Amino acid sequence: QVQLVESGGGWSQPGGFLRLSCAAAGSIASIYAMCWYRQAPGDPREFVATISRGGTTNYKTAVRGRFTISRDNARNTVYLEMNGLKPEDTALYYCNVQGRLRGQAQPFDAWGQGTQVTVSS
Repeated sequence: QVQLVESGGGWSQPGGFLRLSCAAAGSIASIYAMCWYRQAPGDPREFVATISRGGTTNYKTAVRGRFTISRDNARNTVYLEMNGLKPEDTALYYCNVQGRLRGQAQPFDAWGQGTQVTVSS
């Protein structure tokens, strides 16, 4: 089993900064991609950013240049630094981690519980 623990959400004024963290715990052999998604009320869940084990990143166009995804492979943790926050960034943010457990050939695809980000004046 893999558990993902998210932290760092909260409230920010427009133009502000928040940093999200997501730590993966369990009998993990390897982690491949680590991603962030978000879901606003009434909308489907959408991709925000991803980072490969080697550090290659990709972003949703609307956040590119404002958000930065990074990871600490030694701690099985992924981060999302959000600068220049806008009201439209308000959503429940989920981390998603893909990898493999020790002793298992089948990869896992795990989701965090979500952390709320609210941007308003």
